[in-house]
Amino acid sequence: MDGTELFNRSWQRVWQNLGVQVPQNDLQARLLACYAEPQRHYHSLQHLAECLAALETSLPLAQHPAEVEVALWFHDAVYDLRRSDNEQKSADWAREALQAAALPPALCQRVHALVMATRHSAAPEGADAQLLVDIDLGILAANAARFAEYERQIRAEYAFVPGWIFRRKRRAVLQSFLDRPRIYSTAHFHTLHEAAARANLLAAVA
Repeated sequence: MDGTELFNRSWQRVWQNLGVQVPQNDLQARLLACYAEPQRHYHSLQHLAECLAALETSLPLAQHPAEVEVALWFHDAVYDLRRSDNEQKSADWAREALQAAALPPALCQRVHALVMATRHSAAPEGADAQLLVDIDLGILAANAARFAEYERQIRAEYAFVPGWIFRRKRRAVLQSFLDRPRIYSTAHFHTLHEAAARANLLAAVA
């Protein structure tokens, strides 16, 4: 999807809502270039656009809308498939960028924590983290065609992993979402997407 207009609209809005000038450097271009890296098939500009579009329809649910939005910009900024510290590096970059904009330390730390919540290693705590993670997991409730494309994109990212290992590990990841009492933490996303996500996951695991 061509998200140029969406990206520009979001970028202007996020800094306006943070109460500072849009950075007069190449930060947006550097972030977009990261999401366009060749090793990305799912964690790409398409994913960023889908997340920002979902946020636009759910901004009123956020306690700190601008913090959630800027966290989305950074949440997959660093994506090295052979490393396990991508979220840490992405969160550190977000904090550094916000510090450079002279934003309050507490705000910078909250955004850092939001990005770290996308590790999906534990249930998110707090309304903003829950909203951010629900948006990041929105793909699980996509229509059949988009969900199938998503599965192909994930396989392409892990093309270096032998098929039998990938299938075993991928099944375990998908099953871990099914095993949760709730996939989506917010009432809004739970009502809209829980049933569809469980149907997609059950079909994929089977």
